[in-house]
Amino acid sequence: MSTSSRFAVAVHVLSLMAWADDEPLKSEQVADSVNTNAVVIRRMLCELAESKLVVSQTGAMGGTRLAREPEQITLLDIYQAVESRGVFSLHRHPPNRDCPVGVNIGPVLNEVLDEVDTAVEKVLANITIKDVVSRLKPCVSTSVSKRKVVSKQPVMQARN
Repeated sequence: MSTSSRFAVAVHVLSLMAWADDEPLKSEQVADSVNTNAVVIRRMLCELAESKLVVSQTGAMGGTRLAREPEQITLLDIYQAVESRGVFSLHRHPPNRDCPVGVNIGPVLNEVLDEVDTAVEKVLANITIKDVVSRLKPCVSTSVSKRKVVSKQPVMQARN
């Protein structure tokens, strides 16, 4: 069974934008960081814009940036923007209705899955993009004096 990486990519995208401060980023820059196609990023940016997490501007100096301060965007906001509720799901095909477990497992699992979803959402609600970016700092090489976005585009200066 496969899982979605949309949430992880969206957190990456918004963390990159927080890292860039108020400098609008082109979808190609973001795609380079995520290591994916710019079309994938543009689609995701549309979803994030619909949820009012990012704003875009057109033109030569255009790009996309955060719509709010990083400390005002929770991982729950991002999760709700790009994923449907439900960490897990029930069977793809209905279980055997003649089986005593199969006939009753759906309602039982729905209760459990609601508890799991509530627990996940509670954790995500308490972590912001600012928290994520602050956790990135120890990962930065000590030989790099300033944070930058790895890209073929111009280097961005860091927020201090």
